[in-house]
Amino acid sequence: MMAEGGGQMPNVEGKNILFVVAPSNFREEELFEPKAVLERAGVKTAIASRQAGTITGAGGGKASATIALPSAYVANYDAIVFIGGPGASAYFNDSTAQQIAIDTVEQGKILAAICIAPSILANAGLLEGKKATCFSGEAGNLQAKGANYTGQAVTVDGRIITANGPSAAKKFGEEILKALQG
Repeated sequence: MMAEGGGQMPNVEGKNILFVVAPSNFREEELFEPKAVLERAGVKTAIASRQAGTITGAGGGKASATIALPSAYVANYDAIVFIGGPGASAYFNDSTAQQIAIDTVEQGKILAAICIAPSILANAGLLEGKKATCFSGEAGNLQAKGANYTGQAVTVDGRIITANGPSAAKKFGEEILKALQG
């Protein structure tokens, strides 16, 4: 795959990403746009939710979760991505979701979250002292948990990538891809 300017793009084939998505009321753009960016580059993607099966977005869009959250093993993936939308609040205090986020950091993998989902990371104690962004309605929670809230569309702090919502979804996917290439 050639990069702009004719250079060779770093190979991401064989990389695997797990999207963690609420069973209902997720933001379709926040799942489908980053997923498309990553898949076009050759990254394999999978979706986990509370249980395997059809999941439904806030706008009625459908996706298939092939993995039940308790069966998601961080070691099988290069990155874990938490998708936002109103339904993501179901994971704010979910011990399984938080443990997946903690394991991701402990294993040195890429951890990403968009919209309200960065609150999952904050509630797991992973954003203390880190630069992060989120949907403005969750900024107070991130700050209360010790994050340095940036208010930017996308913020990268080491291997943690956060974004503020649907309008940042494509750039969010691009930053995850860059991190995989690094």
